[in-house]
Amino acid sequence: MTDILSKIKPSVRGVQAYTLRPLDAPVKINQNENPFDMPEAIKAAVYRGMNQKAWSRYPAFVPSTLISRLSDFTGWRSEGILMGNGSNELIEAVLMVTVERGKRVVVPQPTFTLYKLITTILGGECEEVFLTHALEFDVQKLLEATRRADVTIICSPNNPTGSLIKLSDLRAILKVAAGLVVVDEAYHEFSRQSVVPLLNDFKNLVVLRTFSKAMAMAGLRVGYLLAHPELVQEISKAKLPYNLNLFSMAAAETAVEHFHLLQPQIDLIIQERERLYGQMQNISGLKAFPSQANFIAFKTALDPTEVFKALYADGILVRDVSRYPMLEKFLRVSVGSPSENDRFLASLRRILTVAKAFAYQPAD
Repeated sequence: MTDILSKIKPSVRGVQAYTLRPLDAPVKINQNENPFDMPEAIKAAVYRGMNQKAWSRYPAFVPSTLISRLSDFTGWRSEGILMGNGSNELIEAVLMVTVERGKRVVVPQPTFTLYKLITTILGGECEEVFLTHALEFDVQKLLEATRRADVTIICSPNNPTGSLIKLSDLRAILKVAAGLVVVDEAYHEFSRQSVVPLLNDFKNLVVLRTFSKAMAMAGLRVGYLLAHPELVQEISKAKLPYNLNLFSMAAAETAVEHFHLLQPQIDLIIQERERLYGQMQNISGLKAFPSQANFIAFKTALDPTEVFKALYADGILVRDVSRYPMLEKFLRVSVGSPSENDRFLASLRRILTVAKAFAYQPAD
C-alpha cells in the first residue's frame, strides 16, 4: 500500500504547525488582544445594519464601501488596498505570489513565526537576521541581507519583542532592497508611528494591517494590505474569493467610521503599558524590555516555564515565548485592563519573592 504521507511535500512535513495551547484563564493576557472589547455603540450600529441584510446572499465580491472608508482613514488610494480574512491571509498571499524554490526571504529573529513557516512550505529559503542583544533591529545586517532578498519582512512594532524600526532606517532598507519590503503594522496604533507615508516614495513597499489588535475585532478576522495598485492586482490573485463575511465587513466599516470611540481605549492601553513596564522594572529577578506595542517581553532569572505555570495557577495566562530564538528565558505579557495588570503584577511579585528562598542569578 502506498504511504499516503509520501504525497505530502517534504517542505511541509519538515515544519511544525503554528499552534496555540488550548488554555484559558480569568486573566487572559497572552494573545495581544484589546482587553476592552468593541464599544457598545459600535456593536449596536452593526447589529442594526445586519438586520437589514439578507444572510442568504453572498457578500460583496469587492468590499468597496469598506475600501473607500479605509482609503480616507489611511490616506492611501483605494485601488491600492486589498482586504483579507485577517492579515495572516494577506501574509500568505504576498508570499504565495513571490516565493518558490530558490527565492530568498529575509526576516528578523525573533519575530512572528508565520513568515518563516509559510516561506518554508512554499519551498523558499528564509534568511534570519538576529536582533541585537537589546532586542532592537540590527539595521546594518538587515541592509546587507535585503540587498540579496526577494522579499524582506519586518514586523514593526515587532512581535514578540515590541521593537520599532526607525522610519529613517526603513527608508534606507527600501532604497537598497532587491525585492519587496513588507512591513507588518499589526501593532502600529500603539507606537503612534506608521510607514504608510513612505508608500508615496517606494513602489517596493507593502504594508499589512489588522483589525485584531487596537480595533478590538480579533474574533471577526479582518485585515488589509496597502501597496501600489499594480502590486495589489497581482497579490489579489492568491486571495480566496468572498474572504470577508457580511458581519465582519459591516463591523469593519462601522469601526473605521467611529474610530474616535476606539481611540480612548488605545490611549489607555499605551498608558497602562508604560505603567506596567515601570512597575516590572522594579521587580527583582526579572528584566522587562521597552515596547512600542500592546505587550511587554520580559526575561526571568527563573525557569520561564515554571513562572508561566505559577501565574496560570493564579488564574493568569501569559505567553511562553522561551522557544523563540534569543528568548530562552523570556515570557510575554499583553497589556490588560488596569485591574488585570494589577493582578498580574501582584502575582508576579509573589512568585519571585517566594523564589528568593532559592538561589538564582539576576536577569541581566
